[in-house]
Amino acid sequence: MTLPAYYIPHGGGPWPFMPERAAELGSLTAFLRGLLTDAGGQPRAILVISGHWEEPIPTVSSRPDYSMFYDYYGFPEHTYHLQYPAPGSPEVAARVVDALASAGLPAATEHTRGYDHGVFVPFMLVAPDATIPVVPLSLVAGLDPAQHIAIGRALAPLRREDILIVGSGMSFHNLRALYGGADVLARSKRFDAWLNDAVTGAPAAREGALTAWAGAPEARFAHPREEHLLPLMVAAGAAEGETAQRVYDNDVMGAATTGFRFG
Repeated sequence: MTLPAYYIPHGGGPWPFMPERAAELGSLTAFLRGLLTDAGGQPRAILVISGHWEEPIPTVSSRPDYSMFYDYYGFPEHTYHLQYPAPGSPEVAARVVDALASAGLPAATEHTRGYDHGVFVPFMLVAPDATIPVVPLSLVAGLDPAQHIAIGRALAPLRREDILIVGSGMSFHNLRALYGGADVLARSKRFDAWLNDAVTGAPAAREGALTAWAGAPEARFAHPREEHLLPLMVAAGAAEGETAQRVYDNDVMGAATTGFRFG
């Protein structure tokens, strides 16, 4: 069995655990809670590419267990005590390094970084039992889309090894606009429409479209800096030549927001 790959929106900060935001984002909660069912059940492990981690070369965490990295600011005190005790997997981390090396890509491991909120916040909903090993993989500084598609391509064999590949980001990530910009919804919808066409259109054209994403309508309005979009490139590369579908489509915090399944 070959597992799909996903690009998911992880929302803003610790939103599922703030009652004042939970109702507003009920559709995102429902989507994340249903992700493993959509994927076909519990995988052996989950490899997560978070928009909140960048390194000079692809770097995978090989910790056997994890602390939390509360990389958000100004939220209620209780959100700094959230815990997600899912184990890591040094074995899966080593397999990631091997897959990248087999494709001629440099790779590294690290042993100290905790789960950032692009990992622990959504996965507290995706896999609340915290029994499936979750292994974080970094983006690469410079945020080159073609490089991240190539990383995904190298990781594709893991999908046949019962490892679920998930890119965790946001298809719209302009915080300044969200907290005071005008016409956010309409402008975000223009980028979202382009992104949906690029991802779910002909697979043969997908890499070219995504590599040139910065020329899309409202691209730099949606992503003044593209770290939250690049996890999509990894997921897309992991399913090169396969069809994709939009599996989440709603407004999140006032902006059109999308999630995709590949394969």
